[in-house]
Formats: sequence, structure tokens, C-alpha cells
Amino acid sequence: METQTHTQDQTFRLGTRRSPLAMAQAGEARDRLAKAHGIDPAHIEIVAVTASGDRIQDRALAEIGGKALWTKELDAWLASGEIDFAVHSAKDVETLRPEGFAIGAVLEREDVRDVLVGAASIAALPQGAVVGTSAPRRAAQLLHARPDCKVVTFRGNVATRLARLAAGEADATFLAAAGLRRLGEAGTGHPLDAEHWLPAPGQAAILVECRADDARTRAFLSAIDDAPSRDAVLAERALLAGLGGNCHSPVAVLTRAEGGELVMRAALYSPDGAEHVEGEARFAAGDARGPARLAADLLARAAPAIAVHFGGPGG
Repeated sequence: METQTHTQDQTFRLGTRRSPLAMAQAGEARDRLAKAHGIDPAHIEIVAVTASGDRIQDRALAEIGGKALWTKELDAWLASGEIDFAVHSAKDVETLRPEGFAIGAVLEREDVRDVLVGAASIAALPQGAVVGTSAPRRAAQLLHARPDCKVVTFRGNVATRLARLAAGEADATFLAAAGLRRLGEAGTGHPLDAEHWLPAPGQAAILVECRADDARTRAFLSAIDDAPSRDAVLAERALLAGLGGNCHSPVAVLTRAEGGELVMRAALYSPDGAEHVEGEARFAAGDARGPARLAADLLARAAPAIAVHFGGPGG
């Protein structure tokens, strides 16, 4: 009750991208915070920005600046104090973040699976199918499983990609199950088994970032921090740090809790899918050395066509 009383008359400014999915995630974070603190959601003001990544739709993200295009406008607002915290899709947040920022909360993780729209399974895709995606991971996984397929660049929000698919620009495309659920479209497409089709690092998790020295906001956000989800997401970000990858680096990972520890399985690919390497590690939650060891093992066994896309620790 003390926390509720403390926040009753305070207003927090929540920054988000303006895309439909980002707004849905911001609304989810706001509602969870309001419920946790027993306050009116009106005390949390949603401040939206059109991110560079949303404005540029005709090129792959890796070609025009990478994940920073999703975060740079919100980063500037957060650093200047125009917003108190920012809500992001965890998979869209760069591994190396500006000094002075902190992860205030990771919301309970949603369904991590990818969804294939246009066919019942990867095997069911017609010979020579054209598949739309802008994700190097999805493209490499597809070409590894089905080298006969052709990949074309699909960017834009969920509605845009579904419209392009309906217009016949491709035979199929991939979407995230979590994003579809958050947009009220959970029945769209066919989910792919995450054990065989590993998701992206951070997929399906909502990450909330604030200024590290803002004790008031950090205390406010802690009420919706889901420890198991935070453990898994931080472990996957530690794997990325150990790999030294970038937006051109096809990497997939699945992390699950088992017997009080985390079990992480990861795979690296060459962009054309011809080469891949997999590995698994078990480690205690919060132990960044476990993901780092897995990263080192994968890079040590990776073919040159894979290794060239990863710089290693600090890369």
C-alpha cells in the first residue's frame, strides 16, 4: 500500500514507437503498471514517436543502420528527460546500449515461436517458393531447410506484410506469434515448433528501459519485472555480446528454465543457409559466463562463411 500511495499523484511519461504493435506493447506495459500500483492508467502518459525504422520501408534494416533505427529517437528523449522510460521489443534493442541507461523491467515473455503465413509448414512450401522476410535469421534458416526457395525483402508492420502477401508479392512470409497475439490476430498462420525453428534472441519479450540514475522510475518499473523472463532475455543478450554479431549476423536461440538453471540452445548460420553450427549450454540464471562460453564454442566450430559475420567479444 505504501507504493500505491506514493504513486497516486505522480505522472510518468512512457515513450514508444508509433507503430500499431509498439503502441499495443506500450498499452500493455501501462496497464500492468497501473494494476500493480493500484493507480489510474491516466497517470502514465504514452508519448509516441515515428522511428526511423518505421519511416524507411523499402530496404532491409541491416542496410540502413541496423537496430539503432528502432531506438535512437527514444534514446534521445530518454537521455534528455522528455520521457521517464521507453518500451521496446527486446529483440529490437542493440546489445551495446548507451551509458546511463538501465533495464527497468522485462515483462512476462509471450509465445516465442515464429508463424509461417502462406503454408502449413516449411516442408509444405511449394518448390521454388518466394518467401518474404527482412530478417537475416529467418532467411538463413529457411534457405538451410529449403535451399530451393527464394527470399525477397519484406519490411513494414504486420498489416503491411500481410497486405503484400495477399497482393501476391510472395508465396509466404514469417511473423512473430507474440506480435500477432498482441494485435488480436492470434489465429493467423501456422506456428513453427521453437525446438526445431529457433527464434530470435529476445523474441516475444517486452523490455522497459529507463535512466540508471532515476531511482523513482526504477522503483516504479520493478513492480512489473518478471524475473524468469529477465533471466532468459539477459542471457540471450549476453550470448549476442559474446558473439559480437550485428544486423547481418544470422543467429537463433531458445532459452528455457530447467531444474533451477537455464538451458540455452543456439545456432549460427551463413546468410545463404549453406553452413550452420549449433550448441547447447546449461548455467545458473544471472551467470553471463555461461552464454559467453557457448558463444566461444560456436565461433570456434563455425565455418569461415559463418565466422566472418561475427566479431567475437567486443566485436
